[in-house]
Amino acid sequence: MNLALFDFDGTITHQDAFTKFLFFATPKTRTLAGLIVTSPVIGLYKLGWLPARFTRPILAKVAFSHRSVEEVDAFGARFASEYLPTVMRSEALQALEWHKQQGDKIVLVSASLSPYLDIWCQQQGIEVVCSRLLKKNGRYTGGYLDGDCSLDNKVRLVKKHLDSQQICLKQFDKIYAYGDTYEDIPMLELADEKFFNWQKVADTQQIRERLAK
Repeated sequence: MNLALFDFDGTITHQDAFTKFLFFATPKTRTLAGLIVTSPVIGLYKLGWLPARFTRPILAKVAFSHRSVEEVDAFGARFASEYLPTVMRSEALQALEWHKQQGDKIVLVSASLSPYLDIWCQQQGIEVVCSRLLKKNGRYTGGYLDGDCSLDNKVRLVKKHLDSQQICLKQFDKIYAYGDTYEDIPMLELADEKFFNWQKVADTQQIRERLAK
């Protein structure tokens, strides 16, 4: 059996679903207040001084802290049905279908959020490892259950997911991985067949050199 690991934002989609969902699922008054509170964070991110893996959890905290799970998940269902179909890459859907036809185990591995990815992946019949919002007493705390699913944490969470099924990476005949940013490099390093921005690469050093230019 083969394993196929897919990033989501920018790989399966051609838009940033994470940011879009923050605006889609957050009431306008909370959005306006949140923009004021997080403006220094957003400014540091745009200047390149604060990495995305630190920026995303802060924005999620402001957007979803103490929100009803039922309410946010309802927005997630709408987002999955109304918005996500409009931003799918045709080559991504073709690759997913090809792996399904091969009988491969397919796992989406993304820093995007659980309220919509759980639903979308269920619709696609694939597994998901992602930045999972933490729940307590029927409400989201705004925190993450296992941290931001990016860089080395992608690898850790993939292994944790497989461990829960009593599977290890060595059991797969071949591993495929698809990504589009430096945050996907550790996941790509797991793979025998690596695809970066839908171009096959021999090793991740090629990606690092390309990003350094």
